[in-house]
Amino acid sequence: MQVTMRIERYADQGRCVGHLDGRVVFVRFALPGELVVVRMDEPMRAKAHFFTGEVVEVLEPSADRVEPQWKLAGPLAQGGGVGGADLIHVSLPGQIRWKASVIANQFQRLAHMDIADSDITVERMPGDEELNGFNWRTRMELVADDEGRLSMRKRESHDRIAIDTMPLASRAVLAVADSLDLWNRSFSPNAQIRLAVPEPRVDGFDFNDKAALLSAIGENYALIVNDELVAGSALLCERVRVAVDGDSSRMRTFDYDVDARGFWQIHRAAPEHLVNYVLGLVRSALGGRTKNTVLWDLYSGSGLFTIPLATLANVGGDSSSAVGALGTTGTFGSAEPARVLSIEGAPIAVKNARRNIGRAGLSRDVVEALQGDVAQTLESQVFKASKSSKIVRRFAHPDVVVLDPPRAGAKAQVCKQIAKSGARAVVYVACDPTSLARDVGTFREFGYSVQSLRAFDLYPETHHVESVVLMSRA
Repeated sequence: MQVTMRIERYADQGRCVGHLDGRVVFVRFALPGELVVVRMDEPMRAKAHFFTGEVVEVLEPSADRVEPQWKLAGPLAQGGGVGGADLIHVSLPGQIRWKASVIANQFQRLAHMDIADSDITVERMPGDEELNGFNWRTRMELVADDEGRLSMRKRESHDRIAIDTMPLASRAVLAVADSLDLWNRSFSPNAQIRLAVPEPRVDGFDFNDKAALLSAIGENYALIVNDELVAGSALLCERVRVAVDGDSSRMRTFDYDVDARGFWQIHRAAPEHLVNYVLGLVRSALGGRTKNTVLWDLYSGSGLFTIPLATLANVGGDSSSAVGALGTTGTFGSAEPARVLSIEGAPIAVKNARRNIGRAGLSRDVVEALQGDVAQTLESQVFKASKSSKIVRRFAHPDVVVLDPPRAGAKAQVCKQIAKSGARAVVYVACDPTSLARDVGTFREFGYSVQSLRAFDLYPETHHVESVVLMSRA
C-alpha cells in the first residue's frame, strides 16, 4: 500500500512523522516539510497505535535533502536497503539540525526542561566535513553471504547484499582490509567478520599514503572471524592525547590495551575529544581543587576516562611533570593524584583496565577498579560495606561522578545511588538522547540541575549522537 503524505517533524531512530487516518506514521528516509509517497510496512493492524513506512518518491523535497552518496544504504526503492546509514539522504548541516531537534525534544518530553533546538550545540568532529561524513568507523562488522562474500543484511528481509567496500570505515580500516584482500576472500556462509584498527595518532600524517599508513598500523589491528582471531593482535593499543590543563600546546599521551572483541569508542576522533571535554567539565566542577579529590567513573570500560581522571592533580603542574606523568618511568610527580573508583561489568574490560592502570604507575590506593553490575556493586561495596572497608574509607564520598552507560542508560537505581553518595556534580556521557533525558529527569528529582549540555556528532550519516551533560547540586 502506498500513500501520499506531508512529513511534519523529526522523530527518533532516524525516522520522521506523518499521519494517516489520524494515526502516526514513522517514515524512513523522509525530512520535515516534504510531500512524499510512502510505502506502508505490512501488516497494518487495525488496532495499531502507529504505522511505519518508507519513502518511495519525493514530490516536494526539503532543502536538506541530498542524493545518497552510498546508494546501498539508501531507500529500497532506489536500490538500497543495507543498514548503518539511515541519514544518508540528509546533508551534513541537516544532520546536525536533525540531531539537535531530537535531543531538545527528548529533554522537553522526559526531563521536563524548557529547551529549544537552538539551545543544543552539536559539534562535528575534525575531518568529517572534508570526508563527507564517511571514513570514521575504526571497527567494521560484516556477515558472509551464502557464497561466502562479505555482505550486509538487507532491511526487512533475510537477504544479504554483497559489498566490495564499506564507506563508513576509516581509511586505516580500509587500508588493512585491502592489504588482507578481504573483499575477495571467501568465508563460510553466515560467518561473522569483525575488523578493528585503532587510528594512528601521528600529527601531519598523510592518510592517503597507503604504504605509510600500513607501516604506522603494523600489527595493531585484528581480523576476527566467528570470534576467532585470524590475523593481527587480540589485544589492541589505543592512543589518546590529552591537553594539559586544557592547553593544546602541551599534550600528554595515554596508551590503552583494549580487547579487539570488546567495546571502544568507534569514531576515530571520539576518544580524544570526549576525554578532553569531560576532563574540562570535571575541572570546572571542582573549581580548580584537585587535592584530596574523590571521583567515580561508572561503566568505565577499559579505563578511557579513569586514568586521565586520576591524573587531574598533575594537570595544573609544569609542562615537564605533566608530560612525564605517563612517561617511560611510569611514575607521577610530587602532586597527589585524584582518587578514582571505577566500576565496569565486562570482565575482560576490567582486566585490561587494571593492566592500563598499573602501567600508568597508579596504585590501588589511587584507583580501585571493580568488576560487576554498577548498581549491585555500589550497593554491596559502598553502601552496605563496613565503615572499616578500604573502599568505603577512601572512595565512598565522591566530589564528581562520571558515567558513560550503555544505550539503555543508567536508570533510576544508579541515579539514586549517585545522589545518595553526596556527589555535588555529575558528568553524564550518553549515546542515546532518550535514555539520557529520562535519567536527567531522575537526577532533577534528586535536586540536580543541568549546567551544560553539549552533543558530538560521533556517528555521521546515522541518527545516533553522543551527548554530555554536566549537572550539579547545591
